Amino acid sequence: MIRTWEDLQEIRKRGAKKIHPDKIKIAVGTATCGLATGAGDVLKAVREAVEQCRLDAIVAETGCIGYCQKEPILDVCIPGFPRIFYSEMTPAKAKQLVEALAKGEHKPEWALGKILSETNLIDESVFNYTMEKAPIEIAKIHNLNDISFYKKQFKIVLRNCGMIDPEDIEQYIAMGGYHALFKILTKKRPQTDLIEAVKKSGLRGRGGGGFPAGKKWETVYKAPGDVKYVICNADEGDPGAYMDRSVLEGDPHSVMEGMIIGAYTIGSNHGYIYVRHEYPQAVRKFTKAIEQARELGILGKNIFGSGFDFDIKINRGGGAFVCGESTALMASIEGDVGEPRPKYIHTAEAGLWNKPTNLNNVETWANIAPIMARGADWFASIGTEGSKGTKVFSLVGKVKNTGLLEVPMGITLREVLYELGEGIPEGRRFKAVQTGGPSGGCLIVDTFGWKHREYLGDTAPPAVSYVTESLIDLPVDFDTLTEAGSMMGSGGMIIMDDTSCMVDIGRYFLNFLKEESCGKCTPCREGIRNMLSILDGISEGRGKPEDLDRLVEIAQVLQDASLCALGGSAPNPILSTIRYFRSEYEEHIFHKRCPAGVCKALIRFSIDPEKCTGCTVCVKACPENCIEGKKQKPHRIDEPKCIKCGSCQEVCKFNAVVIQ
Repeated sequence: MIRTWEDLQEIRKRGAKKIHPDKIKIAVGTATCGLATGAGDVLKAVREAVEQCRLDAIVAETGCIGYCQKEPILDVCIPGFPRIFYSEMTPAKAKQLVEALAKGEHKPEWALGKILSETNLIDESVFNYTMEKAPIEIAKIHNLNDISFYKKQFKIVLRNCGMIDPEDIEQYIAMGGYHALFKILTKKRPQTDLIEAVKKSGLRGRGGGGFPAGKKWETVYKAPGDVKYVICNADEGDPGAYMDRSVLEGDPHSVMEGMIIGAYTIGSNHGYIYVRHEYPQAVRKFTKAIEQARELGILGKNIFGSGFDFDIKINRGGGAFVCGESTALMASIEGDVGEPRPKYIHTAEAGLWNKPTNLNNVETWANIAPIMARGADWFASIGTEGSKGTKVFSLVGKVKNTGLLEVPMGITLREVLYELGEGIPEGRRFKAVQTGGPSGGCLIVDTFGWKHREYLGDTAPPAVSYVTESLIDLPVDFDTLTEAGSMMGSGGMIIMDDTSCMVDIGRYFLNFLKEESCGKCTPCREGIRNMLSILDGISEGRGKPEDLDRLVEIAQVLQDASLCALGGSAPNPILSTIRYFRSEYEEHIFHKRCPAGVCKALIRFSIDPEKCTGCTVCVKACPENCIEGKKQKPHRIDEPKCIKCGSCQEVCKFNAVVIQ
């Protein structure tokens, strides 16, 4: 039980010994991304090898350091030496690594990088290493922060992910955790001072809307009533987004500390975290964090002996995307159907059970303790004028380096895509980046267009008028993305290359939103269905010249009349793709052709006889037996029988299968 500063410091010392013990420690990243690539087997192999080699070592688990492309990842701490991360591990490689460590050797060829210092919330550095006695093999290993994926990252929210055991509260405290909370509660820091600190920091909600956090806190604080609520929205449902999951799996106490500070500030004694149903790992680790915090007196009655009471309950979502919307989420917690309500009364004044409620998402709460520990000015010095601090993004899609990254607001798309992401694989061209989830927009990052009037014919305007300037140097912040026709959203960033069809992309996101719409309001329910029907017609060769104007007209109705943000932002993928890729829509409508070769009704597969070697691999792969030809003779596709599945193109090693 923590009651004094000395109690906290004693636990901090114990935690530091666990992070860097006096013996070898091998930690395997067992977050969901790691487990999906075999980290569980790697962990088992490490434990068996340590026992077989009789190596005096500690085997531990940790979260994800963000570089999902390189999972499974493990790190090795040897007393006095830099911490080394090894990537793309297998059980066999893990066994060999342990055997090498038992002999006092290393495996630098498998190393991702090393770190020379680790920071926490209180000090500039808490663990420093010297290279003076390090073996030459370690000296040759790259510093982790010099790798392109990490070079421009600035970690605040992800500061502890992959660095500590998320199920050990003492390690969180060792990294400066709960120190800011202790000072706030024991010194009875005025609530108005805390609100001003959040306002001065410029922190905006990271859940998508970007509303100033301090302003929301102030509204809840001033709202009348003795009962108020604090909620953490962890119902992360955007395709390709997994920021909240990684934070909860890698550093749950950072979210909890922020929630407790927020509860004290607004005068709340009750908190909820609403976690997506598909996140069992996150639920398990946050449940463990709650139990440990209660044991130390950080949750429950009389926290730190300050007289302040606060506790947190976990609610699991039922899988409805719309429950990420604040009022629908609160209705779900109350036991009702997760449907949004009109916003003429804000949830800050009448939210959960009609009481003043402060709802923020995982990333927003994880920023609170650093702001209180380092100061509002420190946080405000990072980012842009209107968007302070950092943003966590999940970088996925057609890019070499996929993973989770945290960068200062204002970084350009070029830096993210070409430096951290290291470009597109297989020598293809970047085409677009989709930000903000299914309600975000697709921004052009390379100039694609059909420049010849004679190609489009006289029935369509010359496409040269629609060739749009690339947005590759667009700064990434709340306001700039909105002006460009997209949005920050929760932080999903999906990269597309020239094989992506923008009409098909629009169909994908609209179909997702159609399934996830609660159907309560007519504009959203019917508008999305009508837009999807038009897009289906365009992709199937039934598009008409007036379809584009009709799409824009329906989109405007959705934006103006929908009950909640799901419907209001649903048109973004369509409006942005029409804005930046209008010529691609016109190709589908006027020439019944899909330039990217995606829309099945508008493409045909054929085999180039000059390139075909007659290897018969495509014949064996075809599920419809529609490829004819003898061995070592050019093959031919029977088009009427072809279902355009693409299996032949996938297996052909000679690029002989052509999409027209």
